Amino acid sequence: MRIIGLTGGMGTGKSTVAQILQQHGIPVADADQLARQALVPGSPVRARVLHRFGASIQTQEGELDRVRLGQIVFADPSERVWLEEQIHPFVKTELHHFLEAQQGSPTVCLMIPLLFEAGMEDWVSEIWVVTCTPEQQRQRLSHRDPLIVDQMEARIASQWPLTEKIQRAHVVLDNSGSLSDLQRQVQQALTIAPPHWVG
Repeated sequence: MRIIGLTGGMGTGKSTVAQILQQHGIPVADADQLARQALVPGSPVRARVLHRFGASIQTQEGELDRVRLGQIVFADPSERVWLEEQIHPFVKTELHHFLEAQQGSPTVCLMIPLLFEAGMEDWVSEIWVVTCTPEQQRQRLSHRDPLIVDQMEARIASQWPLTEKIQRAHVVLDNSGSLSDLQRQVQQALTIAPPHWVG
């Protein structure tokens, strides 16, 4: 099975690439979506998170205040590490189930923003990194999340630099241009086998 590990920086366009892959009939598992599932009401992970951070991360309606939780963990690396230690085992289990369920598929994609940071390179047969300019990255993040500049920079800094991810990639997708250009790059990457497949 060809397992594409799709990663990149925040706001570079991973979700757009995932949508293009799905249009090609390729199943995609989204680690971010699974991380949100880990925190659904009644889950043991959510219970541990609420016990650690208390009422400060709950809304008046009793919902999890993800914005406030994000502010806490991106301001304190030790808290972010603790939270990831709670969520990552759940995500890895669900990704394993996804791969088992897709055994008949010739190609699948695992969209894992923290692929390198979590040491999950061995889960995939090739790594695709989505990039754009730093200005575009920050502009897209500011449109997506109501973050002040310091918060945005803290989130970007919490991940490996894009330059480092690019060095370890089999495929680099430049998302600084048009959607049609990105679609062309994805099509080309699907057609051409990565270098380590040759021979």
